[in-house]
Amino acid sequence: MTLSSGVDFKLIRVASLLESDPAAAAREAVEILRDHPRHAAALLLLASAHRRSGNPQAAVAEFGELAAAQPDSAVIQLELARALRAQGHEDARARVALEKAVQLSPDLAEAWRELSLLHAARGDAAACDAAYARFEKLAPEDPRLAEAAAALANERFAAAEDLLKRLLERAPGDAAALRMLAEAATGREDFTQAERLLEECLRLVPGYSRARLDLALVLHKQLQAEPMLPLLERLLALEPGNPRYRTLQAAALSLLGRVDSALAIHEALVSEYPQHEQAWLNYGHTLRAVGRQREAIGAYHKCLEIDPAFGEAWLSMANLKTVRFSDDDVAAMRTQLAREELRHDDRALLEFTLGKALEDAGDFAASFEHYARGNALRREVVYYQGESVTRHVERTQALYTREFFTARAGWGSPSAEPIFIVGLPRAGSTLLEQILASHSEVEGTRELTYLPRLAVELGDFEEPGKTPAYPASVARLSSAELTALGERYLAQARTHRVLGRARFIDKMGSNFLQIGLIQLMLPNARIIDARRAPLGCCFANFKQHFHKGLWFSYSFEDLARYYRDYLTAMAHFDTVLPGRIHHVNYEDVIGDFEGEVRRLLDYCGLRFEEQCLRFHENRRVVATMSSEQVRRPLYTEALTQWRNYEPWLGPLKDALGDLAAL
Repeated sequence: MTLSSGVDFKLIRVASLLESDPAAAAREAVEILRDHPRHAAALLLLASAHRRSGNPQAAVAEFGELAAAQPDSAVIQLELARALRAQGHEDARARVALEKAVQLSPDLAEAWRELSLLHAARGDAAACDAAYARFEKLAPEDPRLAEAAAALANERFAAAEDLLKRLLERAPGDAAALRMLAEAATGREDFTQAERLLEECLRLVPGYSRARLDLALVLHKQLQAEPMLPLLERLLALEPGNPRYRTLQAAALSLLGRVDSALAIHEALVSEYPQHEQAWLNYGHTLRAVGRQREAIGAYHKCLEIDPAFGEAWLSMANLKTVRFSDDDVAAMRTQLAREELRHDDRALLEFTLGKALEDAGDFAASFEHYARGNALRREVVYYQGESVTRHVERTQALYTREFFTARAGWGSPSAEPIFIVGLPRAGSTLLEQILASHSEVEGTRELTYLPRLAVELGDFEEPGKTPAYPASVARLSSAELTALGERYLAQARTHRVLGRARFIDKMGSNFLQIGLIQLMLPNARIIDARRAPLGCCFANFKQHFHKGLWFSYSFEDLARYYRDYLTAMAHFDTVLPGRIHHVNYEDVIGDFEGEVRRLLDYCGLRFEEQCLRFHENRRVVATMSSEQVRRPLYTEALTQWRNYEPWLGPLKDALGDLAAL
């Protein structure tokens, strides 16, 4: 072995020790330098070992000496900057070294990453984000993440999490792995965990725009509009024309009631991207929400000019409930369904739309067949276990006894501002919301996600083999803590109260699962149960495609079980909190409209106002699929629609059992 090869072997060994044992690397580098003084590679390794082992002062001296001897080495400038920052010098000297490094070697990815962190420490967000964007373009893909990325792409979230957690045990500061772990949590709809991971990711790497976008998307899934805006403003500062960022910004503005600003963004996007069907779809949704139905239909037709198989556009027209599809439309949908390469989601949405088209045409046998196919396609791909809701209701019954509430009487925020409307979808909740929002003292907001999110924070997430902490965790909350939670909810909801009226509505139907928490946090809030007869309600849900969350609606068995759990929960609270909940049957509203409206207002402590009977004249923004129905006088047809399908509803009746007769 030659002298040179012997030194090289020792240098390789020192380099291999840098990550695992930097102190040992320093000792071996010193031995090399004892035999070969001023050896450049050994000096570089020694300085790096000193920095990694917590001796930045020695590292700064050594890197400074190396930089003077090799002024054209970008790597030495990078390491000098790292040593300076480790020594606490977040100042001009470190920045000068990094800027020199990227000037000498513009493709040195790690120098851009360090420069991004330095700009973040100085509070220069724009420079931070721009530098990290350069790093991302230059950095090679980490092969250790490839398997986890494949698992995420195939929605194998548990497998991805297992791989990523093992990787993070070895490298806790790996921002890319943290972001992917958040992506897996989002896939499982554990949004609280996803938020926590993404916030940690941005704390470690403030310039990571992909993580910032993912956080905005997670917030959007929870309708958390206000915190989305600063994230999107920062993203847009880096890429002002990015259509995805602008679309999300419009969505946030729309959630906050700033619909004119949202429309302006959508109008600009369809002008700039006239062949982008998603831009037209988003524009159509916003037009529909503000009552500009004809223009919304035009936007949906534009989607179909671009992509005739675009299922969301077809279904969006069906959801208006006022569009009647022509024979040519039906033929066009059937042509698309005949294509073997049609995307799964488009196929499911087209099946639902054809079901509606054929229902309007009176061909109920064919209509049911398409509704059934659409539901079967959706049930294939959604993860839903109905027994988890049953177990939640059982835990609710065990915890929330009359004695439990008596012991906590007077706890919580005294505010009477919220009016909660709970129940299943398609049971008249939007109608009740529109009636109440027509009152001069009440403002309609939307289906707010704050209570379900709070329940998750308190432990409402079921893992295999583990009992969720919630609702039992509520028993450990003090009076002060419950008051604080009530005030927190009110503060979060305030961002949606653009009219500033005294009362507001939260129409999240699944809050029937959180009634115990509502009673403890906000004991003076009103709770209205929007109810509809089981067969009509369940079949109305079966006919409706829901974009997210309402996974129980895609099979008769799941629907019947969910409806039964809902009735069990409501009956329990009627027993332990008698008279607390005001029940409104949709059938009674149709039969005695004015009487039911008067009773509703009386329960809410509101004086009678004539305009509540003329709810359809209210031009407020309505974001749900019932938007067009509540802009017309009382919609009575839904009461008996299910009877057109009675020959095919035997399995639903069997699943409902004794409830089918109600």
